[in-house]
Order: sequence, then C-alpha cells, then structure tokens
Amino acid sequence: MPKPKEIIGHAEHLTELLRDIASGNVAHAYLFAGPRHLGKMTIARWFAQELLSQGLSDEALERVEHDMKRLTHPDLLVLDQLWIEDVCEDWSVIAQTSNAPQEERSKKHAKTDVISIDDIRGLQKRLIETGLRSYRCCIIRSVERLHDEAANALLKILEEPPAHLVFLLTTQSLSALLPTIVSRARVLRFQRVPQRELQPLLEGMADDDARFLSHLAQGAPGIVKQLRSDPEAFRTHRMVHTKALAFWRSRSLKERLQILLPLKERGEEADQLLLHLSLALREQHASSFSREHVAALHELARGLKTNAHREILSGRFLFSVS
Repeated sequence: MPKPKEIIGHAEHLTELLRDIASGNVAHAYLFAGPRHLGKMTIARWFAQELLSQGLSDEALERVEHDMKRLTHPDLLVLDQLWIEDVCEDWSVIAQTSNAPQEERSKKHAKTDVISIDDIRGLQKRLIETGLRSYRCCIIRSVERLHDEAANALLKILEEPPAHLVFLLTTQSLSALLPTIVSRARVLRFQRVPQRELQPLLEGMADDDARFLSHLAQGAPGIVKQLRSDPEAFRTHRMVHTKALAFWRSRSLKERLQILLPLKERGEEADQLLLHLSLALREQHASSFSREHVAALHELARGLKTNAHREILSGRFLFSVS
C-alpha cells in the first residue's frame, strides 16, 4: 500500500485526513471528487490502511499491509472493477482490485459497468459483520456508476451507517450523484497536480519524452505512471499527437478529412485523437487559430458524447475550422 511520500501531490488532503485520525474526528463517509488519474483511489486505499493500522505493533502493521495488498483484510471491502460479460469475466483479474461480492453479476450475466442494487445488497451482507478492531472500511470507486435503485440503497446505509464503518467513495462527477449522497459525505475536491510535482515520475526519461508526457498528463500522476509502464501505449500517443499537429497545420481538406476518420467510430482511438486535437491546438501560435477553432472543437467533443451521427459531426467540425 502506498505511503504518503509515495503519493504525488495532494499534500493538503493527506494532512487533513491524518488530522482527522489524530483528533478522533473521522467521518463516516468521505467523497473524493475530481478527474481521472489524479490519485483518488490511491489515497482512499492509503487512508484505509492508516485507519486499520491504528495502535498496532510493527509486526502487526506488516501483516495489515500484506493483507491489504492482496485484498484479504477482513475489515476492508473494495468495489472497483466489476464482472462484465464478454468484457471482464476473469475473477483473478477482478480480484486484483475488488473483493466485494459479485456473484449475482455473474449469475445474471451483467453486461454494463453499472453498480446495481445486487452489488449494494452484497456489500450490506458483509457490512453487518463484526470488525476486528476500531474501524472497518468500504471503498467504492466511481460512485457515479450507481444505478438509481442502488444509489438509494447506498443512501440508506449512509443515513444510518454501522458503527465504526468508514465509507471512502470516489467520483469523477459530483453533479452526477444524488445531492443527498453528497450531503452525507465529507467532500475532498482533487485538483490537477502542478507539473513540478510530477518531476520525480519523469526521472530517467529523455528530455523530449519527459516534456511530451508531462504535457500529455495535464497534471494527472496516474497517466504518467501508466504510460511509463507501457512503452507501446506511449508510442501510440506520440503518433496520434503527430497526426493532430498535422491536422491544425495542414491546408488540405483531403488530408484533414483523412486524419479525422477515427472519429467515425466510438472507442479508444477516437478518444485519443480528440484529446490530442485539443493538446495540439494549444501548441499552435495564437495567430494561427481563433476562438472559433476552440468553440468548434468543444462542440465536436460534446456532440461525440451523444448519439448524433459521428461522420456528420466530423464534417461540420472540419467545415468550421477550415
């Protein structure tokens, strides 16, 4: 499990959470809110370890760390990766991030990344068990995934939580949650990490690669860690970025249209191109683009999130920026 010095950024949140423990003012529910890859889940796991380690000997602390790494600690429940038919059916993979009951998902052939009422009921059965020590922790990643019925069930637990149980919830979108769930938790808002704090993660890289990865990460430590451990994915991002730069610099409609072809289909390739079109636009000289370019790109991004015809959206975008 990560220690504070190994967590990149968010020093004020670490200080606040440790202060809560020291003062005996631990809330029954915390909600960590912010964009992906900022470290919300990492800090949730670290805080859970801090709570479950209070008053233990060095030998016992090692055992807690061992059990939490393997998600075998009896006072820790984690609902992260979900069993999804034809997407993630490998229990050994799921067990690396989640130890909450998910057998009902398998029986009912769940097909979406939505937290159902069955998932919350599975948690409820485990949450009524007696803990070993002062605290028990339940971590749920991306609670915006909650189905309406599941959200209401979770709300009932938050309104009358079992004694000594601490919920650690994460979300990418506060606005997507029931206001009553937000009001029942202590909200910590996560901001992007200053580039200077990302430097330890970039050590040992060629200067050009380090600059590009820092630019790509946009203050998200998780992106740096992910791409440093996956050279092939890093090379793919560089190639897509090169195409995005060519799009903004080209005067050929044919070339621009060819570059936009991945947007016709939903998926990672389209998402990456959209990201790099945005990053590459920021790199252009101010005289070479206008507010209309930015507005057109934002309109394209919004449209691609809907069920609108993607090829028409791409054509409209191309016309707007040409």
